[in-house]
Amino acid sequence: MNVLIVHCHPEPHSLNGALTAITADTLTSQGHKVVISDLYAEGFDAIEHPRHYRNRQDSQVFSALTEQRHAFEGGQLPEDVAREIQRLEQAELVIFQFPLWWHGPPAMLKGWFDRVMVYGGMYSGSRRYDHGRLKGKRAICAVTTGSPAEAFEPAGRAGDIVRLMYPFHCSLYYLGLEVLPPQLAFGIQGGGLAYQEETAFCRHLESTKADWRARLKGLEGESTIPFSGWDDWDEQGRLGLRHPLRWR
Repeated sequence: MNVLIVHCHPEPHSLNGALTAITADTLTSQGHKVVISDLYAEGFDAIEHPRHYRNRQDSQVFSALTEQRHAFEGGQLPEDVAREIQRLEQAELVIFQFPLWWHGPPAMLKGWFDRVMVYGGMYSGSRRYDHGRLKGKRAICAVTTGSPAEAFEPAGRAGDIVRLMYPFHCSLYYLGLEVLPPQLAFGIQGGGLAYQEETAFCRHLESTKADWRARLKGLEGESTIPFSGWDDWDEQGRLGLRHPLRWR
């Protein structure tokens, strides 16, 4: 299996860095081919901007959607974007490794989506959701958080982790990916915040690594998160009145 790890953390020696290394080592030892997109280390430009497009379709007014489609159709995508798309096309499983910052992924990773998921190439009006270009591939998020697990329960002060992850998961499904339940590492204290004394925290870190290593070995057999699809929606994009997920 071809695996792409999209790694997004500025510190190589962080827990995120350690988890990415564990992912690569574990999957490689199982015979899988692993490629890593290390966004910070590779200097990925996360800002969509007119400067990325040399031969504009409209030189007067910049529209990201217009220029993305024009560049894709003309084979003139920016080099870094073309590289990431090639990696995605070759992958059967995509693993996103990142910390939860301000209730979402780092801006670097959001920018990766803004630039790499080009309109007219990676998606279009008719190529979305269960008709998406990446249909048949799978994805999983491996996420670290500062607050402990209890804070991310439905009534927790940090917010329901299921709801916080939904925008990211929905974006993956929008592209056609089948999404596995995330691997969540809670309570990764730092910056002076502490929820455990040092010895207990070190044990927690080792347990976090061991849990991820164990899950990776059986990842291929796991079921994905259910999403509704085109056959479930009416012309306005709403679930049919008799659909079991239509609760209101």
